[in-house]
Amino acid sequence: MNYFTLFGLPINYPVDDNQLRSRFQDLQRQFHPDRFVCQPENERLIALQKATAINAAYQTLKHSLKCAEYILSLYGFNLIHEQQTLQDPAFLAEQLELYEELDNIANKINTENLLSKFSLRLNKAIKQRYALITQQLNNQQWPEAADTVRKMKFLNKLQQQVKNLKETMLGFE
Repeated sequence: MNYFTLFGLPINYPVDDNQLRSRFQDLQRQFHPDRFVCQPENERLIALQKATAINAAYQTLKHSLKCAEYILSLYGFNLIHEQQTLQDPAFLAEQLELYEELDNIANKINTENLLSKFSLRLNKAIKQRYALITQQLNNQQWPEAADTVRKMKFLNKLQQQVKNLKETMLGFE
């Protein structure tokens, strides 16, 4: 089942958050399993399956990267479980440099200012990549968008490491 069809939304990136949330709430009210408690078992099971599908679709469409991956999957680019390696040496070298820089920051004594600057640069790069993904998906440049999404996965992992380092510095770990 196409998630966009399920929610009655056009295939568009990014998804309109207000429309998505509104349609999700409507579908949840319609198919929530609690509404089928007194129904026969097969109807309860169908309602549960629909509610599960609605939740999965919502979780996918509300997250920018997951949504981009899903749109690409509709056009034959399954990035979610792919084993393909990224073939952009310049990007890979840039990622190695960023990881080394983050590692160096983590090993210094007064890292808060350095980490903040690093985080700002990383967030700017992520924002630029999302703008590029939007442009590529809306122009139906599927191979280019797939490559950009692959790169975003690297940046998101790096962003998670920055978050983990911040939590460690604050003593949350």
